[in-house]
Amino acid sequence: MTTATTTTTHIRPILRSKMFLYVTEFFSGMAVMAAELGASRLLAPYFSSSQIVWTIIIGTIMIALALGSVWGGRKADRDPNPDKLYMRLMIAAVWIALIPLLGKYLIIAVSGLLVVTVSTNFLVIAAFISCMLIFVPPLFLLGTVTPGLVKFATDSLDDNASVVGRLSACNTIGSILGTFLPTFVTIPAVGTFVTFLIFSGLLLALALTYFIASKVRLVASAISAVIFIASAIASPMSGFAFWERGLAYEGESIYNYLQVKNLSDRTILSTNVLFGVQSVTMKQPGLTGMYYDTALAAPALADHADSALILGMGTGTYARQLRQYYPDMRITGVEIDEKITALAGEYFKEPQDIPVSTYDGRAWLAASTSRYDVIMVDAYQDITIPFQMSSTEFFTMVRQHLNPGGVMVVNMNMISDGEGSINEALTGTIASVFGRRNILTADVPDTTNRELFAKTSGKGSGASDNDNSGQGASDSGIIQSGKSDALQAVTAARTHDDDLEWAMGEVAGRLAPPARSHDGAMILTDDRAPVELLGMHAIDELIAQQAEPYREILRTKGIQGLLELQ
Repeated sequence: MTTATTTTTHIRPILRSKMFLYVTEFFSGMAVMAAELGASRLLAPYFSSSQIVWTIIIGTIMIALALGSVWGGRKADRDPNPDKLYMRLMIAAVWIALIPLLGKYLIIAVSGLLVVTVSTNFLVIAAFISCMLIFVPPLFLLGTVTPGLVKFATDSLDDNASVVGRLSACNTIGSILGTFLPTFVTIPAVGTFVTFLIFSGLLLALALTYFIASKVRLVASAISAVIFIASAIASPMSGFAFWERGLAYEGESIYNYLQVKNLSDRTILSTNVLFGVQSVTMKQPGLTGMYYDTALAAPALADHADSALILGMGTGTYARQLRQYYPDMRITGVEIDEKITALAGEYFKEPQDIPVSTYDGRAWLAASTSRYDVIMVDAYQDITIPFQMSSTEFFTMVRQHLNPGGVMVVNMNMISDGEGSINEALTGTIASVFGRRNILTADVPDTTNRELFAKTSGKGSGASDNDNSGQGASDSGIIQSGKSDALQAVTAARTHDDDLEWAMGEVAGRLAPPARSHDGAMILTDDRAPVELLGMHAIDELIAQQAEPYREILRTKGIQGLLELQ
C-alpha cells in the first residue's frame, strides 16, 4: 500500500475497519441493478419494455460500468483519496434521486426533437439517447467504486485475492437483492419513482455517513440531502403522463404502467404513455368504434357461437360486447396482469360472472383441455405480440382448442404490409397452421388495427385446415361465411340486433383473403420469432407517417414554423 493511502486511511477513522468498505460495495452493487431495472420501467411507458429496449439499457449501462472501472482504477492508483471516491458515490446518489423528477421531461424532450428530425429507427435512437443522457453518468460513477475499494481494502499482496473475492461477493449479493427487491417488492408496492428514491437514498446515506463521520465536505453533504428531499417530495406528485389532467388512475403493476382515463362517452385503459388504447368501456351500451367491433364477426363466422375464450382479457371490452350481443355464450378470460383485472372490476364494469384466470395465455392453453367456438387472441407485451404467442407452435395449440368450425380472431394491431413486415410474418405463420383458404383479414377504419380470422374445418366439410394450395379459395367455408349477406344473416339469426347486423355488413365489405405475397413469408417459430424487431419497424413506419407534416414544416419554415403551430 502506498504512503498516500495509508495516510488518508489513518485520517478517516471510519475506514479503519474494512467492514464499511464491504458495506459500500454491497450497496453499490444493489444500486446498479436497481437503477437498471428502474431504467426499464422509466423507459417502458414511452418506448415499450421490449427485448430491443432491454438490449439498449443493458448495453449502455455495461459500457458505463466498464468505462467507470477503467477510469476509477487509474484514479485510485494516481490519487488514492477515499474522499473523492465517496464524493463520486454521493453525486451518483443525487443524480439517481433526480431521475424520477426530471427523467420523464428529458425523455419527452428527446422524443420531440427526434420525431421531427429522424425518419427511421425513431424508437431505437430515442431510447438509446435517453438512456445515455439519464443513466450513463451515474452508472459511470458507480463503476469507479470497485477499483477504488480494492485499493483501500488491500493491505498487502498476500491477501489481495481474498480481498477482491470478498468485495466481489458483496457486490454480487447486493446485485441479487437489487434485482429482486424492485421487481417483486418496491415497484409493485410504491412505484418506479419511489423505487429510485429508495435505492438512491441508501447510497446517499452511505456517503453522508462517511463525510459526517470524517467531518469533511459537510456543505456538499447538506446540499445533497436538500436536493434528495426536494426530489422525494416533488417526484411522486407528477406521473409518467405529466401533461394529463384528471386521470382516474395512474399506477404500475409487475408487468405494466397503467393509466385509466374517464372521457365523456367512455373509460379507457392505456398501458403506454405514447401508444394507443388497450381497453375501453362505453358509457352507453353499443359498439365501440374500435377493433372490438370488427372482432364481433368471429361468432358469426363460426359454425356455432356457444363459447368463447379471450387470451388477453384486459379490462374485458370484448367480453362485455359478447355478453351484450350473445348473452347465452359461455365466456372465459385469461389475463396475465392481475392489476388490470382489478381495475376492470373497479372502473370498467367487467361482468362478475365471467371467470378470469391470472395466467400467461399460452401456459393456460397448455394446461387446459377445453374447446371453444371462438378464441380471441389479444395478448400484447406493450406494443408487440409476445413471441411465444406468435409462433406455429402456439397457433397449433389454439387450433386444437377450437371446436370444429370454430374461429380464432387475432388482433394484429398494426397495419404493416410488404416484404418482411410483421403482418406478413403473422399471416404466413397462421396460414401454415390453418391453411390459407381458411383465413380472412379486415383493416379497422381510422385505426392502426387489423383483425385476422382463421377457421377450422367443420364436421363433414371435407376441407383440410392445412390446405395451402390456394385453389378454389371461393369454396372456403370462411370465405363464404364472410360474404355480406351470409354474415348479416347469421348475425341477425343469432343476435336479433339490427345495429350489429348492419355493422357486420360493413365488416364483410372489409374482409379479404390474405395476399398471395404472404405465401413466402417468414414462418415464426418458438426458435425464431423476431416479433419485437418487426413490430418496432411497423411502429417506426406509423410514426414516420404521422410526423412527416411536421418534418416538412421544419424543412420549409424552420423551428419558428413549428413554434407557430402552438
